[in-house]
Amino acid sequence: MATKKAVHFGAGNIGRGFVGLLLHEAGYEVVFADVADALIDSLDAADSYTVRTVGQEPTETVVDGFRAVNSAKDLDALTAEIASADIVTTAVGVHILRFVAPAIAAGLAARPDGAPRAAVMACENAINATDTLEQEIRANFAGEDLDERALFANTAVDRIVPVQDPAAGLDVTVEDFHEWAVDRTPFQGEEPDVPGITWVDDLIPYIERKLFTVNTGHATTAWLGWAAGYATIADAIEDASVEESVRAVLAETSALLIAKHGFDQETLQAYATKVLGRFHNRALPDPVERVGRAPLRKLSRHDRIVGPAAELAERGLEATALLDSLSAALAFTPEGDEEAAQLQEILRTQDAASATSTITGLEEGHPLFSQVTDRISRRQSAL
Repeated sequence: MATKKAVHFGAGNIGRGFVGLLLHEAGYEVVFADVADALIDSLDAADSYTVRTVGQEPTETVVDGFRAVNSAKDLDALTAEIASADIVTTAVGVHILRFVAPAIAAGLAARPDGAPRAAVMACENAINATDTLEQEIRANFAGEDLDERALFANTAVDRIVPVQDPAAGLDVTVEDFHEWAVDRTPFQGEEPDVPGITWVDDLIPYIERKLFTVNTGHATTAWLGWAAGYATIADAIEDASVEESVRAVLAETSALLIAKHGFDQETLQAYATKVLGRFHNRALPDPVERVGRAPLRKLSRHDRIVGPAAELAERGLEATALLDSLSAALAFTPEGDEEAAQLQEILRTQDAASATSTITGLEEGHPLFSQVTDRISRRQSAL
C-alpha cells in the first residue's frame, strides 16, 4: 500500500487522465475530491480505471488504489484526508479555486503540529494559478502558522484531453504528450519524487511558452475552423489556409518569447512545430466548439491572445495575426456557449471603445487599444 498520499481536487478527465495518473505512477495513494455526485459514486464503486494515450506510441495504464470524497457533502472526511496528505493538487478551472480554498484551508489547519509541510499545487491553464489559490487559502485559514503547514508551488501543465466517448465510463483517452513543470524554489531542495514532473528554477518562461504557443494556437485553430465549418481541430488544421494563419500567430508569439525570455529561435521553432503536429493528431477528435468555448476568458487582458499581442505592441512589434485571431473569436457564435452569447451582447450594446475595455481590459492609450477597437468596430458593422 502507498505510504504517500495526494489529495486531488477535480476528478474529471484531466484529473484522472493527467495529474492523478502521474501521481499514481509516482507511488502516491490518490484521493479524488469532487462535487459531482455521480462521478464520486462511480469512483467509489470502481477498483480501477484505464488511461489510454493516442499518438505515435499508444499506451494503456491501469490506475488503481485510489479513493474518492464528495467535497460538497463530506467535509469532515475531506479535512481528514488533507490533514494527512503529502501533496494537494487541483484541476478544477482557475475560477473555481476560490470555492475549493476553504476546504484546503481547513485541512491544512487540521494537520498535526510538526508534520512536514503539504505541497499545494494548482494545475490549471493560467499563469501562476497557485498564487491565486494561495491567496484564497490565506483568506480562509484560521491561524498564523500556514507557512509551517504548507508550501505553494506554481506549475505549468500541458496535455490535450479531448471529449470522451460517453460509453467510456471512468476510462480516459489522452494524447501521448504531456508536460508538468513545477517551480522548485519553494521546496528548498526537498522536491517530492514525482518522475512526471519537470522541476525548474524559473517557471514563467515555461508557463508563457505553453500558454502563448499551445493555448494561443489551439484557440486560433478552433475559431478559424469553426468559421470554415470544420468539426474538429484535426479537420481544421488540415486546411492549408487555417494552418498558415496559425503559423503566423505562432511566429508572432515566438518573437515575443525570444525577446522577453531569450529562448533560442531554433528550439522554439521546433517546439511550435511539435505543437502543430499535436493538433494534426486524428486520434484526438477534439471539437472546435469545445476548444474555442469561453471566448471572453480567452480574450481577457493577460490570456492567450490579448496578453501576447499587448506585449508585442508595447515593444513596437507586429501583432496582426493575433488580431486576426481576435477577430475570429469575435465572430465565434456556437449555440450553448454562455460566454459567446455574452460577448455578442457586449458588441451589440456598447460602442467600440467601451467594448474594447470590457472585453480585453485594455486601457485607452495602450498601443494595442486602437487596433483592437478597429477589429471590434468591424465586427459590430457585420452584426
